[in-house]
Amino acid sequence: MNNALTFLIVDDDADDCEFFCEAVSEINPHSRCLLANNGEDALMKLRTEMTNLPDLIFLDLNMHRMDGRKCLIELKKDSKLKNIPVIILTTSSSKKDIEETRILGASYFLTKPSEYQKLRKEIAYVMEQNWSKKSGLVS
Repeated sequence: MNNALTFLIVDDDADDCEFFCEAVSEINPHSRCLLANNGEDALMKLRTEMTNLPDLIFLDLNMHRMDGRKCLIELKKDSKLKNIPVIILTTSSSKKDIEETRILGASYFLTKPSEYQKLRKEIAYVMEQNWSKKSGLVS
């Protein structure tokens, strides 16, 4: 995999962010992870601090200040940000959450695996997809 991708990981769990970024680095050392603690932090960084937007946003649902649902709604309302594919990465596996986030515009729904190798495999899958040709893919 030669294509270097930039990811914005929006999650308030520092350990989860560390594991995620470690897996990305193993899959493709040229890719990079940017971090945001919650939805508000993510929107501020995307709107004011980032000159180059990320290729993908990985968004947790359960966070303080602004949760993932509210952040997803704001992302999809913003003409500058609405085309960035959003991958929901959360502990939930609820059908309600899957359906709700699909309706709100998420490109994919991924329940956080409990094992590192499974996380690595899921991230590799996401990195291999051409998200510009997909819309509403959720599994």
